[in-house]
Amino acid sequence: MNYNLITILGPTAVGKTRLASMLAKRFAGEIISADSRQVYCGMDIGTGKDLDDYVVEGEKISHHLINVINPNEEFNLFLFSKLFYQAFNEISSRKKIPFFVGGTGLYLHSVLKNYNLNKVKFDKNRTDELEKYSIEELTNHLKEINSVLHNTTDLLVKERIIRAILVAENDNQLNNSEKTEINSLTIGIKLEREEIKKRITARLKHRLQNGMIDEVKQLIKNGITFERLELFGLEYKFVGRYLKGELSYNDMFQKLNSSIHGFAKRQMTWYRKMEREGIEIHWIEAQNFNAAEELIMNKYFS
Repeated sequence: MNYNLITILGPTAVGKTRLASMLAKRFAGEIISADSRQVYCGMDIGTGKDLDDYVVEGEKISHHLINVINPNEEFNLFLFSKLFYQAFNEISSRKKIPFFVGGTGLYLHSVLKNYNLNKVKFDKNRTDELEKYSIEELTNHLKEINSVLHNTTDLLVKERIIRAILVAENDNQLNNSEKTEINSLTIGIKLEREEIKKRITARLKHRLQNGMIDEVKQLIKNGITFERLELFGLEYKFVGRYLKGELSYNDMFQKLNSSIHGFAKRQMTWYRKMEREGIEIHWIEAQNFNAAEELIMNKYFS
């Protein structure tokens, strides 16, 4: 099979970036991030933007789709797709191997299933018209025009439902010249659930003790609203509530820790769904470089 991409996926805290960097070093590759929050500048600690992971034997591995937009700007699946294919084509043109690495299920799924996405023209008249309807009415309309919803969390916020409707109603397709048919060798990193939970808790304690709260304070100082922090989820959502005085430090930690555990579980649900849809994922134990190297040698280069 002729592969043109290597995907490294798995739940949070299993060491995807470090392993991918080591593999990129070994096979002359570059990394494209599949993380929906690491695209934002200034959101480093909370998103786990561990840039040291990209340095292997003194060499910095080139990476893409990190720090590409400010937190007060909108980033969506269409923009991600556009930037992904730009990076993919640039890397391929240099005769390097693109490594697609991360844990955002929607982004991974969109590439591995070759989504055909719409570019939205935000018609103010249509937006104003949709604003008149309730969330329930908008949700029903969205389900009528798009029976296959990629992200059901969009049904919780009115603004997002309206955006999803505008996407579904618009027929301006992503320029086909920007797209390449993707055929990925996909490697999944797994760990025992209890070990993942231990890693998540230890990592969260470390981040809280090493500047994560100050990072959120700086975002607020730069004009990011508490409402916007809620949309970023997890660390930013709960630290924001702590800074507002809605949660004590202990409550913030417990709720956030539990939510990240739940997030890891939902990631695995995404991956199982992908497998049911026919995406083959070759699972290996975390940090098993030799197993990953052997897979790539035997399959990508065969």
